[in-house]
Amino acid sequence: MKTNKYHCCATCVNFKPLKTEQGMYYYCSRLGYETKPDYTFNCWEPKPHIVELMKKEENKKTD
Repeated sequence: MKTNKYHCCATCVNFKPLKTEQGMYYYCSRLGYETKPDYTFNCWEPKPHIVELMKKEENKKTD
């Protein structure tokens, strides 16, 4: 199985960081519960700039 160094909650469009009086709270708007930036789930949907980074990296490998 190919690993993706970008695949984590922090790079997903559904990842919502919130600053609270108690500190940072990380929330997944798709799953509906708290998460952490480095967690990984199968429902991951990368942010547009992450898609571009992955494309650039893939192009470097094929050149």
